[in-house]
Amino acid sequence: MDPPLNIHSKKKTHTYGDKPGNVQSVRTYLTGHLLLSHPLLNKGTAFTKEERHTFELCSLLPYSVNSLDDQVARLQEQYDDLKQPLHKNAFLQSVHDQNEVLFFRFLLKNLKSVLPIVYTPTEGDYIADYSHVFLRPRGVYLNYAEPSQLEHVLIEGATQCSVHPNDVDLIVVTDSEEILGIGDQGVGGIAISVAKLCLYTLLAGVHPGRVLPVVLDVGTNNDKLRNDPLYLGWRHSRVRGESYDAFVAKFVNCVRERFPNAFLHWEDFGLTNARRLLTRYQPVMATFNDDIQGTGAVTLASIMAALKLLKQDVHDQRIVIFGSGTAGIGIADQVRSYIEHTTSVSKEDAARSFWCIDKPGLLTSKTEPISEEQMLYARRDTDTSMSLLDVIKAVKPTILIGCSTKGGAFTEEVVRAMAEHCEHPIIFPLSNPTRLHEAKPDDLIPWTDGKALIATGSPFDPVKYKDTSYDIGECNNSFSFPGIGLGCVVSRARHCTEEMIFAAANAISECSAAVQAQDPTKSLLPDVEQAREISTRVATAVVRKAVETGEARVSLKPEEAEQAVKNFMWYPDYPQYELTTPAS
Repeated sequence: MDPPLNIHSKKKTHTYGDKPGNVQSVRTYLTGHLLLSHPLLNKGTAFTKEERHTFELCSLLPYSVNSLDDQVARLQEQYDDLKQPLHKNAFLQSVHDQNEVLFFRFLLKNLKSVLPIVYTPTEGDYIADYSHVFLRPRGVYLNYAEPSQLEHVLIEGATQCSVHPNDVDLIVVTDSEEILGIGDQGVGGIAISVAKLCLYTLLAGVHPGRVLPVVLDVGTNNDKLRNDPLYLGWRHSRVRGESYDAFVAKFVNCVRERFPNAFLHWEDFGLTNARRLLTRYQPVMATFNDDIQGTGAVTLASIMAALKLLKQDVHDQRIVIFGSGTAGIGIADQVRSYIEHTTSVSKEDAARSFWCIDKPGLLTSKTEPISEEQMLYARRDTDTSMSLLDVIKAVKPTILIGCSTKGGAFTEEVVRAMAEHCEHPIIFPLSNPTRLHEAKPDDLIPWTDGKALIATGSPFDPVKYKDTSYDIGECNNSFSFPGIGLGCVVSRARHCTEEMIFAAANAISECSAAVQAQDPTKSLLPDVEQAREISTRVATAVVRKAVETGEARVSLKPEEAEQAVKNFMWYPDYPQYELTTPAS
């Protein structure tokens, strides 16, 4: 195992006060092959002649010295020669394992085209084949079968990315039960934690040496994986009940005790655990579930943008959610909570704005089985056997949201029935990957005569209809969770509160191209190439709300929030190196 890094600014170890995004000098005792083999420190051919002499690299590199731009150009040629998305994904992972600065600089330069490669949908294909394409471990594997090792393994993992646990800003953890719409993927879920943290760095500038990806290997109910002779995880059915809760509690307690400054992000937990764990730990630490709150925040932002265009209020809407699992109920909860917050109505009254449909049909008091989270939205005056079309005709909704992974569910008949009673239907087919979308924009636009306001879960090209071009906004969590996490890290928030998430959603909606232009043919969301700018604004809004509500553990004035956020953001550039000794 490599020695732990000794990365410092000229004053002291990375801390909030030292603005980790602006570190210009790195002190390390690694030399030769050890330095070249460390992805966060390796410059490859960009090491200067002076650095090559100082760090014993002269015989280990070709003679010529390249700039970072030269390296990016070479990488671009290699990347462009690859045709298959999965091959591109594997190639970029290899670069990530060799040189993190080069990896992130290349991604920033090609942001729009590479996001579908390093995240959804291509990352899902990689995760599904994880045990067959595995080359190098990245992250921390916490195995239920080895509970006594949990704390040691977690701390040891931290030493590979940070000098001290106090320097870990962000942890992403998954138990892999519901990965990217492809379900239970066992130990392969570690790749989603890694990918999510890549997005935190890429889109919000969270320092890549201050993050920790984690998978809780509690078994898998995926028979294909358990029967695969190459499967790398624990071959056991999923642990449930008190045993599962005790293992998660041990992990969380270790995080709280050993990583006092870390923001904990839950990713792709199953319906039975996601909300329950968030509810349990949200009151005691700064924590966040992206599938519930991140999806909810960006969907709420899209709804806000649409309603700002239409000059309407959210509490006047009738909302149908098709697919009421973790994401669907998470969206309902976020919008419902916002209605409560802005109108002071009760939780139960706010829930009356929703009609939620899941596998058994419309959720009603007669639905079986039904979760505690779904129960709030169960209709008590409606037939459970109603189809989506029946619900549309009876409810006359103004907003239709799809989280079902049931491709083509929003048929022409369904959409026209909705448009018949709503001049500007708000329709969000959010399931991904693309083949699982409930409807495609190039159908939704003509079916509503160009009047629908649309956001989708995957990127789509503009739609041409009657000589007009309609830009389609991608309702991507990448606009929400990076900025929310960054804001919580910068403010050292005690908790991630609903008010902070509402502030984030509002900041996103104000960046909407359609809102800024007051033009419904423009996108309800910003362009993904603006993601860093959006994350800055979201994080600033979160920090200000944390300060205003007493959630911040740092001393900041609201007017200092934006500069504090910018100071904290890391940009992929090579620093200067100084040779030190392990004891210094």
